[in-house]
Amino acid sequence: MMHRKLWLVAGEDSGDQLGAKLMRALRDLSPEPLDLHGVGGEAMIAEGLTSLFPIDDVAVMGYLPVLYRLRTLIRRIHQTVDAIVASRPDALVIIDSPGFTHAVASRVRKRLPDLPIVNYVSPSVWAWRPWRAKGMRPYIDHILALLPFEPDAHRRLGGPPCSYVGHPLIERLDALRPDESERAARESQPPLIVVLPGSRRSEIERLMPVFGRALALLVERVGAIEVELPAVSRHRALIERLTLAWDVPVRLVHGEAAKHGTFRRARAALAASGTVTLELALSGIPMVVGYKVSRIEEVIARRLIQVPTIVLPNLILAENAMPEYVQADCTPKQLADTLAPLVTGGPERIRQLDALARIDQRMSLPGGDEPSRAAARIVLGASRAV
Repeated sequence: MMHRKLWLVAGEDSGDQLGAKLMRALRDLSPEPLDLHGVGGEAMIAEGLTSLFPIDDVAVMGYLPVLYRLRTLIRRIHQTVDAIVASRPDALVIIDSPGFTHAVASRVRKRLPDLPIVNYVSPSVWAWRPWRAKGMRPYIDHILALLPFEPDAHRRLGGPPCSYVGHPLIERLDALRPDESERAARESQPPLIVVLPGSRRSEIERLMPVFGRALALLVERVGAIEVELPAVSRHRALIERLTLAWDVPVRLVHGEAAKHGTFRRARAALAASGTVTLELALSGIPMVVGYKVSRIEEVIARRLIQVPTIVLPNLILAENAMPEYVQADCTPKQLADTLAPLVTGGPERIRQLDALARIDQRMSLPGGDEPSRAAARIVLGASRAV
């Protein structure tokens, strides 16, 4: 029996997780045996991939870390391209990490012009540097999008064909949704507030003092509250130190399961902008979003960012349903004033809950399909076109 040969190239941990799920789905759906090769991390290796080199060699973010590792990155890009060309696969799938994976894909296209190349996870062309969409057309045949508005964005911007295959979070709804007792806990007293100050050190250092003062003001407005903060393990010591300055007691929780347990019981959330706002939305938790960056980053962002909101649920709903306060507007008083009615109840809480209920419809796939299987079908279809 003929084997189908596919290459999958990821460049960081989140792409590695997507790649592992995609590998499982490809094996489940493929009518013939698959030979899977590429670059991946622990999750993809656990699925049987022999990675060309350790993913840590290319898993770098930010201008300075990239400059420090530039020689290694360039060497790994050329090594990956040479290995793909020598392998002559039936299709190449690049997964997120555009700085690395797109450098690979564009070079492979020049040497194997007929090889189908699929990009799993669209770069955020809808948010900034929109010209990248059209620039991808020469070397990307199909984009697998995680967000439902991205296919329209690529059509508008002249990007490659793009299909919404679903966000991996919709495969984890059971972990995010409260059961009957947890729904009751959301209405109990004192209310539980979940606080999420971000996953990067700079985010935590800028937002923790503001969030702590906001919670103190919230107690003045609504009375006693409980606070839980899912702590990023690599920044645990920093978070513990910063919470010592808070006037409100806080319980730190650790690990993904504990975080989702907090989500299922929380009445409201105070969160940094990021993917976690989508987790909160799918869990049905009303939220207030705050964010601060450096002055230099603010100047750059004002020139480049093309969207009216930085909150993913708002982008999916095409309305600013979740209040957000950025830079100078991100003050303890603003956050507390907006969070209070979400805790006590009334029109603002009802309005957010109604908006959150629409997220499911926007993000669901036909027939309740799983994102990894929807992605695998497109990859297999592209490889058959060789």
